[in-house]
Amino acid sequence: MSKRIAIVEDEAAIRENYADVLRAQGYQVQTFANRESATQAFTLQLPHLVILDIGLEQEYDGGFTLCQWLRTLSSTLPIIFLTARDNDVDTVSGLRIGADDYLTKDISLPHLTARIAALFRREDALKQPSAKEHILNLEQLEIDVQRMTVSWLSVPLDITITEFWMVHALAKNPGFVKSRQQLMNESKIFVDDSTITSHIKRIRKKFIKIDQTFDCIETVYGMGYRWNTANSNATNHITSSVTDQE
Repeated sequence: MSKRIAIVEDEAAIRENYADVLRAQGYQVQTFANRESATQAFTLQLPHLVILDIGLEQEYDGGFTLCQWLRTLSSTLPIIFLTARDNDVDTVSGLRIGADDYLTKDISLPHLTARIAALFRREDALKQPSAKEHILNLEQLEIDVQRMTVSWLSVPLDITITEFWMVHALAKNPGFVKSRQQLMNESKIFVDDSTITSHIKRIRKKFIKIDQTFDCIETVYGMGYRWNTANSNATNHITSSVTDQE
């Protein structure tokens, strides 16, 4: 059975353009112009994934309201915000209230369909038993690449796909600096540097929510970010000492 995707978007031309592309990819697609019609349909049956605009007709934050309501019905339903609003406040708000991804409308259609496919892969992988060869263990950190999950001190993080790939990019080479461009490439996103900084801040907060002493993600000013372990911390200290002496 093909996956059912719901698009809630008040601009008809944009809505139908997305719908045509997704139908061509083999998905079943439902379209809604406002929160009221979407709510009525979702009350009867939830789709497998929802794409939401934030502003819906007369409701400036109608998509936010709908996302919050959907999260009361399902904690696992994949939700993507697709909007023209590209500021940090809206991005953080969208992710905090439970969206799995936050994309802007300048994203290409192949990029959008790739993000949708990634969410479905993660959902399917979570239903499968985990294989050891897909697990990266690094001290208190565990990353399951197959299931796209991250745990710290054995506690799972509530993490988006973009955040997952950023943590994976940093942790697979502990002690080495990753530039913002490298993090963008490995996370398959194309944003400005300040948005990368915002993602890192949110990732740190999610770790600190579990462990107040968490300090593994270091900002290397002018260069990027580095994942530090106990060993890499010692190496960095030695390197700094040598550099200081020179």
